[in-house]
Amino acid sequence: MILSDFDLKNMIASKRLLIDPFSESIVRENGVDFRLADEIGRHKQMGEDFVMDPSDKDMIGSAFQIEKEVGEIVVKGKEQVLLSTNEFIGMPDDVVGFVELRSTWARHGLSMPPTIIDAGFKGTITLEVINNAPYKIRLRPMTRFAHIVFIKATSRVENAYQGNYNSQRGVRLPKPVQE
Repeated sequence: MILSDFDLKNMIASKRLLIDPFSESIVRENGVDFRLADEIGRHKQMGEDFVMDPSDKDMIGSAFQIEKEVGEIVVKGKEQVLLSTNEFIGMPDDVVGFVELRSTWARHGLSMPPTIIDAGFKGTITLEVINNAPYKIRLRPMTRFAHIVFIKATSRVENAYQGNYNSQRGVRLPKPVQE
């Protein structure tokens, strides 16, 4: 069951769902719009011969550069970046969130794979964004960017999320892939 604006406002008021900072203007008919933070993670130019090993933590760390407190975010054509939501979310143990790019941004050429927010997760959301357009796109912090639809689980989860990304704030680089 997808939660309505009425359901979401009640969950927020009763503190079952935490969104900080919260503004009523981000609650939509059947979800919540999250805004961009002032942070971006970019891939460093590593050269044509560089091969990323997703299981190597040091290699992952050296392949990215995170810029904080930026006044604007310019995403180059064909570039993939990591962005973060301004809002911190605390999920109840019986609700799951699906994060999608707001359609206006998709119409400008951006894409973002869907992200699932597990029951029990707490933190800001790192967004993986690709500019498919042949030109640069300017984004500004605090712009509504991602839409989250909340779905009530049939029961409380037995094991609320305690993974690597729990309690994150800002852009979080990918964790090493375990084989």
